[in-house]
Amino acid sequence: MKLIFFKHLFPNITENSWELLETWVDLLKEWNKKINLISRKDIEALEERHLMHCLAVTNVLKLKPGAQILDVGTGGGLPGLPMAICYPEAQFTLIDSIGKKVNAVANISDSLGLKNVEVLQIRAEAIETKFDFITGRAVKNLPEFINWIKNNVRSGSDHSLENGLLYWKGGLFENELSTLKAQPSNSFKLGVMLKNSYFSEKFLLHFCNHELQKV
Repeated sequence: MKLIFFKHLFPNITENSWELLETWVDLLKEWNKKINLISRKDIEALEERHLMHCLAVTNVLKLKPGAQILDVGTGGGLPGLPMAICYPEAQFTLIDSIGKKVNAVANISDSLGLKNVEVLQIRAEAIETKFDFITGRAVKNLPEFINWIKNNVRSGSDHSLENGLLYWKGGLFENELSTLKAQPSNSFKLGVMLKNSYFSEKFLLHFCNHELQKV
């Protein structure tokens, strides 16, 4: 599998998780033949362009057992399912408004035997529960996304990063930030981290809860 070529970039991922990730790749590719979960032109580069992108979080985030994560606009289950595989002691809620995608992701999760995943068809604005972290991967512009979720993060700093939002963002995001009072607490350059020029203009942004409350 292609995964062997970049395993060394993610030293915190266990062998058991790598085995599940390989199965996840096969399942997602099979489902993508029926439902467009990943762009058809990108599916053959699933490992290099999507999985690597999601796994970057494992280099900066260590979670204590029982952590609760909400993945908003999960689409094909990204980054929620790869994260659930890599953080088996955390609990993940994956949400999307599109029923057929929710059904596919739930089926993939069940096929993997994941006991720490719940998949729901619901809009972010309807969620009332609070979580340690909320994740999103290029779902909406930052101001709109933050307004959706800013009240769903519980305060705390029990993990390696303070509770908050983890948002995968491509391109120049400074213009979007100019309309916000909040600023990223951390901005991780994925091109440097992943040693891959494809990710040179892609970032993983971390907004602490107290920054989100400024919006």
